[in-house]
Amino acid sequence: MKEPLLSLKDLKVSFFNNSGEVKVIRGVSFNLEKGEVLGVVGESGSGKSVTSMSIIKLLKGTGKITNGEIVYKGENLVNKIEKEMMKIRGNDIAMIFQDPMTSLNPVFTVGTQISDVIRRHQGLSKTEAKNKAIEMLRMVGIPSPEERYNNYPHEFSGGMRQRAIIAMALSCEPELLIADEPTTALDVTIQAQILELLMELKEKMDTSIILITHDLGVVANTCNRVIVMYGGLIMEEGTVDDIFYNPMHPYTKGLLQSLPKKDTKKRQRLVPIKGNPPDLSKAIEGCPFAERCPYVMDICKKQQPKYYGENAHRAMCWFLDRGDDNNGK
Repeated sequence: MKEPLLSLKDLKVSFFNNSGEVKVIRGVSFNLEKGEVLGVVGESGSGKSVTSMSIIKLLKGTGKITNGEIVYKGENLVNKIEKEMMKIRGNDIAMIFQDPMTSLNPVFTVGTQISDVIRRHQGLSKTEAKNKAIEMLRMVGIPSPEERYNNYPHEFSGGMRQRAIIAMALSCEPELLIADEPTTALDVTIQAQILELLMELKEKMDTSIILITHDLGVVANTCNRVIVMYGGLIMEEGTVDDIFYNPMHPYTKGLLQSLPKKDTKKRQRLVPIKGNPPDLSKAIEGCPFAERCPYVMDICKKQQPKYYGENAHRAMCWFLDRGDDNNGK
């Protein structure tokens, strides 16, 4: 059987402060296949961005991987030292960060920043790197790329800055692109253009994508499979059709019910998920969604659920129990 491009195995990540350990990622496992677009959704604080930063080992502050493996093309990245990771970041695995306003250095021209990445990873001459940077700017739809090469980030609009970031991320033709909320700071029209661009470039360059977002509409239009995260765990995983037409976990159902409906003639009130996300600085014995779940049982508050369903579509929920010894009583 062919190995996946990327495989996370029981990944755990903690941050440490004066009060002790905060367990942010509490055992995340998933695979990413070659050429696949995987959506990662969930509320703020669910662990989406920390998972992505762990993959490229760029955890901020006191963040530390405490357990698990991150296997990329057969190699465990957790064991890589910083010098080895610097060769991988931007070359094999690239990332588009959330805010286009802060992702570019304001004191260097956009073209210089892109060509520097190319020279560092591909060993091209200054002229060759400049030509490739101009070509990448043209590929992402920036007009007059020869002139724009010499512009500073403040001379670009928000949408153009994000296109420049995408050009930089794809300049070394990475096999894996991690896009962390790539359209959050942009207006709706520009969002659609950026997502369409990502999908076009993905087909052209055969790049696998992990798309991190809170927007389920974006996921429905762009992804092959979806991971739903909550409280540092994967609550549900499945294909786009599984998640949108046959959701199993109460949290996934709650997310879908909170979306406005386009096909209804009557005005309907949105159905929010009551309560607040869990405080990860405190120990969570059972299901992290237990306090907000309409189907909560005694066991939900005492013991972390197992996964139910098939490998292609699974959910972590005791309510899905089909004859296990722990039946919720």
